[in-house]
Amino acid sequence: MDWKNRDVISIRDFSREDIEFVLKTAERLERELKEKGHLDYATGKILATLFFEPSTRTRLSFESAMHRLGGSVIGFSEASSTSVRKGESLRDTIKTVEQYSDVIVIRHPKEGAARLAAEVADIPVINAGDGSNQHPTQTLLDLYTIKSAFGKIDGLRIGLLGDLKYGRTVHSLSEALTHYDVELYLISPELLRMPRHIVEELRERGIRVHETDDLEGVIGELDVLYATRIQKERFPDEQEYLKVKGSYVIDREVLKKAKETLKVMHPLPRVDEIHPSVDSSKHAIYFKQVFSGVPVRMALLGLTLGVL
Repeated sequence: MDWKNRDVISIRDFSREDIEFVLKTAERLERELKEKGHLDYATGKILATLFFEPSTRTRLSFESAMHRLGGSVIGFSEASSTSVRKGESLRDTIKTVEQYSDVIVIRHPKEGAARLAAEVADIPVINAGDGSNQHPTQTLLDLYTIKSAFGKIDGLRIGLLGDLKYGRTVHSLSEALTHYDVELYLISPELLRMPRHIVEELRERGIRVHETDDLEGVIGELDVLYATRIQKERFPDEQEYLKVKGSYVIDREVLKKAKETLKVMHPLPRVDEIHPSVDSSKHAIYFKQVFSGVPVRMALLGLTLGVL
């Protein structure tokens, strides 16, 4: 596989071999980083971060990844400070920014924006989230976190909890898991169930899928519980959001019913779905999950730039 100049737009574009290659590259870079503290693979290269939508972890981890590779970063964190406010098209923004950089990372509220950027640009484009569609780099760091915790992905029982309708992280992750021998538990209120076409595709590809709204009834079966925030900003009607707000709270009482080895993940930010008392438990790995974004995004940046 020639990774140089490859776009990273959807997890659907990745085979299992692709995924495993990224995870192994990330593992190697994490080891090198611990040994040396700083790498120089991307010296002289420039990353442009175009964040048309708010972000903390994704933007900062991409910037950290590029700096740790020895490269530089330019970009913006809100569209209101750019020429978009003057009416500039996304196409023109991309064509302009590629004159200043070697790779582009884009987050945009509209589905398909990253794909359009990739079609326009002559340099690699990495999707950092487009609406409720895809978030492939989050998926790869999630897989990296699971593999780091268990030494494998095959054979695990994984629960996806919360906003399965609008949550792009769980859409991407469930699609990536079709490459593995796993059992999925989809846990959500009726209003926020996983879209039918995704559930049907999971089953067609041989994944054992269970749908329920009862977290406590299934938590004892799980190896991984992947919680998500119920995203107020994705709801077209605030009254619909209020019906499901606070549907689930993971606390130490709930975790008494879990396996000793259960690991709790969350893409963050959280609101009230995981109680802070869980942070110090043996189950919590969501802050390790945050760190995983650095070596995984280092791997993707280095591979697409052709410096690894």
